[in-house]
Amino acid sequence: MHFDSSMTPKINVKFLLSHPAHFISLGLGTGLSPKAPGTVGTLWAWVSWLLVHDHLTSAEQGLLIFLATLIGCWSAKITTEHLGIADPGAVVWDEVVAFWAVLWLLMPSSFSAQLVAFLLFRFFDAVKPPPVGWADQVFKGFGWRGAWGIYFDDFVAAFCTLFVMALGIRIF
Repeated sequence: MHFDSSMTPKINVKFLLSHPAHFISLGLGTGLSPKAPGTVGTLWAWVSWLLVHDHLTSAEQGLLIFLATLIGCWSAKITTEHLGIADPGAVVWDEVVAFWAVLWLLMPSSFSAQLVAFLLFRFFDAVKPPPVGWADQVFKGFGWRGAWGIYFDDFVAAFCTLFVMALGIRIF
């Protein structure tokens, strides 16, 4: 698929509200942050998880993450095609869902453990050390493959976050 970059829409509130997929993939607006939209999206994920996790069973939480991933892939596919950008930084629903997965497996935990998880997740997602960097490159492009690719590296970052935290608990 080839896109004319001169036809790329501006990512703003008008774009956010022009299609339900944009609203979802842009993290309900958090992706519009002019600085560090992935971090803002992850912060929103943290706060929103704290608001809902006590009201859902563990199985319901897992179902929420699964459905949010499916809906997120659909919304990422549409949004990236409308933008003509394969993995725009404003698409942050992937950070939201992946960090929900971290918190789902981490909770209940102290604020300090949640903060460490947040910092580790942001490190893995932003710096993309192996294997996250590899995961970021595996499914590049548009369509369903590219949409899944947007999520894949974040789920690998979530796995790395939990792995490092488990090692830390084991060592300390």
